[in-house]
Amino acid sequence: MKEYWTPFASLLGVLAFCQSLIQVVFPPELRFAIVKLFNRIFHGFSSYCYFDITEIDGVNTNELYNAVQLYLSSSVSITGSRLSLTRALNSSSTTFGLSNNDCMVDTYNGVTVLWEHVVTQRQAQTFSWRPLPEEKRGFTLRIKKRDKTLILDSYLDYIMEKANDIRRKNQDRLLYTNSKGGSLDSRGHPWESVPFKHPSTFETLAMDPVKKQEIMEDLMGFANGQGFYQKTGRAWKRGYLLYGPPGTGKSSMIAAMANYLGYDIYDLELTEVHTNSDLRKLLMKTSSKSIIVIEDIDCSLNLTNRKKANSTSSHARSAYYDMGEMRGGGGSGEDGGNNTMTLSGLLNFTDGLWSCCGSERIFVFTTNHIEKLDPALLRSGRMDMHIFMSYCSFPALKLLLKNYLGLNEVDLEVAVLEELEGVVDRAEMTPADVSEVLIKNRSNKEKAVRELLAALKVRAETNAKTGGPRERDAENVEEDEEQEKRALETPKQGCDEFEEESCKQRKGNDEKDDDIIKK
Repeated sequence: MKEYWTPFASLLGVLAFCQSLIQVVFPPELRFAIVKLFNRIFHGFSSYCYFDITEIDGVNTNELYNAVQLYLSSSVSITGSRLSLTRALNSSSTTFGLSNNDCMVDTYNGVTVLWEHVVTQRQAQTFSWRPLPEEKRGFTLRIKKRDKTLILDSYLDYIMEKANDIRRKNQDRLLYTNSKGGSLDSRGHPWESVPFKHPSTFETLAMDPVKKQEIMEDLMGFANGQGFYQKTGRAWKRGYLLYGPPGTGKSSMIAAMANYLGYDIYDLELTEVHTNSDLRKLLMKTSSKSIIVIEDIDCSLNLTNRKKANSTSSHARSAYYDMGEMRGGGGSGEDGGNNTMTLSGLLNFTDGLWSCCGSERIFVFTTNHIEKLDPALLRSGRMDMHIFMSYCSFPALKLLLKNYLGLNEVDLEVAVLEELEGVVDRAEMTPADVSEVLIKNRSNKEKAVRELLAALKVRAETNAKTGGPRERDAENVEEDEEQEKRALETPKQGCDEFEEESCKQRKGNDEKDDDIIKK
């Protein structure tokens, strides 16, 4: 055994001597240059090139690493033998990823690439204000040299976009509202947020199926239309106007749109916005892939139809709008009525230059009285799609019966269905009214159907006598127009009454001050 070990030991000694001789003869700089030369020669004959994407770039987190990790998690099969599981903050789903030192193949535009998740132990660290992880993690991308241009130009951008989509779908959606008086939160943001948990979807939304499908297709066409908007030179935004009687599901429609697209919602309260500048600042702080909502816009500001005042004199029109500001019609700030936000500012907010500071955003306005809004607010480009939320129709009624009672069309008697179909249009009940009847009797399905049918018949008889909500709404519109006309014709009288009331109030305050002084 000894005779076999002696030559091997001699060989090791020779190799050690040669290594020492090389280190003495060749300095480190020369050895590094030789190794670099051999690597260049080797890579020159190789048809592949490699790119390293480390988790930490210096002391900052590499966003590309996180994007690659999320992107690969969408391709990894859950039946794999070894996978890593992660769940992000505010996320309701689990993400699968590559384990340490594992590989997978991906294909992009017919090009095959190889991803390897490399994890090694980090060497001893020097003193640092931010200690680094003990493990050094990163991805190595191997591609063919002829595909280098395609991969670097578009593949990495594609990964970032897909990762953002996955991150948005995994995270809980948020509902934002602007802070009172334009104040900022602890982070300096003008928006406050809470998790958005509204369960409304297009499947549960009670409205005409044909109209519902049209809205869904329009929304999906917008979400997938980035190339179209860029090609046509249009800002990537779209406006929807939801109008109709109260209780017809306008808020539920907004929630269904957010759940369908996976967008956050910004609920803008105009009465808390004092100037056009504040409005622009709020817009700049909204994120892409969001829905900006202004509910009951006819009640938020003085946005009445300007054409109705064309027949009056300039003095009367000016006095009327001055009275509207004194009454708070245009909103008044805490600075004593110095609210300078205008209709023009709102129009620029939805369709001006500042509306292009973000992308993929939807503006939704709701109103119960569309006839009161200025036509400039309703034109295409600002409100591209007008959606009338009508009273409960027969298809919507069947959907409500399925949602609240679990009853399909085949579960009801033919005679009952015919009665419901014959009376629902004449009853002109809102989906909210119908839902209330079904919720109240949901424990007894037969009783719920009987009471609903009875309620529809009573409402239909009442409408036959009084004319119905639609006719009453038309009469109210005419009455509002008449009142507005009288106010425009007699502005001076209104001003005198306002001044008289102010004098009485000042006189009362003076008498109180005199009593205090005497005491």
